[in-house]
Amino acid sequence: MGLKAYLDGILGEDKACKFLKKQGFEILKRNFHSKFGEIDIIAKKDEILHFIEVKFTQDDYEVSERLDRKKLEKILKTIEFYHLKHGISSDFQIDLICIKNDVIQFCENISF
Repeated sequence: MGLKAYLDGILGEDKACKFLKKQGFEILKRNFHSKFGEIDIIAKKDEILHFIEVKFTQDDYEVSERLDRKKLEKILKTIEFYHLKHGISSDFQIDLICIKNDVIQFCENISF
């Protein structure tokens, strides 16, 4: 990943966190890493953990196309690891935030 892509990722996650806070979410963790993968944002709302993937672009392609089944499987393994590491067993869902040209699309409880 180049420097521009890295900085764009940080910018996208910052915008996503601001959006989530306005929606009443509590941000618990950003960029949680495991050997299986990374989760961009872990947040909580109404006693439900939200594991949120953020996709950000200023280009002309559809950002949601960058999340596929393989990436979702990595996210699920990382969620399992997070639960084990923190000794928790709680309801959760996987969400996707797509940001394109400063327009935020929030897709809750995604699956394939």
